[in-house]
Amino acid sequence: MGMTIGEKIIARAAKVDQVKAGEIHTIEVDRLMSNDGTTHLTIDMYHNQLKHPKIADKDKLVFIMDHNVPAENPKTAAAHRKMRNFAKEHEIKLYEGKGVCHQIMVENHVCPGEFIMGADSHTCTYGALGAFGTGIGCTDFLYAMVTGQSWVLVPDTIRFNLHGKLREGVYARDLMLSIIGMVGANGCNYKIMEFAGEGAHNLDIDERLVLCNLAVEAGAKTGIVEPDEKVVEYVESRGRKAENLFKSDDDAVFEKVYDINLDEIKPVVARPHQIDDVVDAKEVNDVKIDEAFLGSCNNGRIEELRVAAEILKGKKVAKFVKLIVTPASRKIYRQAADLGILETLAESGAMITHPGCGLCCGRAGGILTDGERVVATNNRNFLGRMGTSKVQIYLASPRTAAACAVAGKIVCPE
Repeated sequence: MGMTIGEKIIARAAKVDQVKAGEIHTIEVDRLMSNDGTTHLTIDMYHNQLKHPKIADKDKLVFIMDHNVPAENPKTAAAHRKMRNFAKEHEIKLYEGKGVCHQIMVENHVCPGEFIMGADSHTCTYGALGAFGTGIGCTDFLYAMVTGQSWVLVPDTIRFNLHGKLREGVYARDLMLSIIGMVGANGCNYKIMEFAGEGAHNLDIDERLVLCNLAVEAGAKTGIVEPDEKVVEYVESRGRKAENLFKSDDDAVFEKVYDINLDEIKPVVARPHQIDDVVDAKEVNDVKIDEAFLGSCNNGRIEELRVAAEILKGKKVAKFVKLIVTPASRKIYRQAADLGILETLAESGAMITHPGCGLCCGRAGGILTDGERVVATNNRNFLGRMGTSKVQIYLASPRTAAACAVAGKIVCPE
């Protein structure tokens, strides 16, 4: 019996010839990532609950401060200091203020075929490079950190065959929101979402990051795009090896298979307060907004900032509306500055913040209050995600969000 991409990655990590859905395997973890959301808790457990604490392999560990950077209060400052001290003591790679954890990992660490665990639910983002990324909690992270191992229940795989190309003005964000609207927020619970076909290969790496990042919003264990020469070029241009470019076998078993024509996808909006409440953007025209947000680990990359700048060039953000732009990494920030993109955004009235999670995690950077509305490019529109439980969050593509910022209301960019 053949194997899917995800099954092949698990088999490699488990050092066995074959695995199948429903089996439980002990695996060697290729890489571990933890951010400032919970790392301080893991460090406390390391010191207080282990009789003989040790790090299995410091070179597999990456610590990233991105949720609350710079520290906004003394409690966060103390948590950051704990991360710095621990990383210094154990010679762990540490990033601070350099961007969102998942963007940093993709830019600097992730390789195809790796099994990567991260203390963040959107670790599934790494599937854009043909890796198996999945989120874990503090206890599982601690175990993997001190043993180098973990376990996995092999998920079933749902395959999405993508055909053709997205029309001009339609983006990967519209595609993935449409898929989630189709399958539902629980439609892929503990499954692998595999994206393949010529349509998947027509997408660039940044677009694939959008798909895989949002896989967990359909309940998936991870999302993986079938790797190709674009992955090889992306990885090798950054000084890493592009090995283990797994593809599903012809006789691999899938739980379901969907065929999606990309040229049929339209600009869409996910309405509050469920990500699977997805409708054509034209259906929510004229809903007034108080804020627009471009950023998060789902967006804020160079092409997305460029698209927003094209919409905003020569225009102004509507009166009494805030536009907050948060580049995904320092590298992207500098690139956008060099290309004049940040200048265009600033001239339009946008507030440009330092790279990081920003408003997405709802702790700083433009949170809203009762009765306010925001159209955003982040990954969640749950109650209370960006302020109080009475804030209404609409999710859309960067082009749609930028158009809404100019109009002062939700509009279809077409």
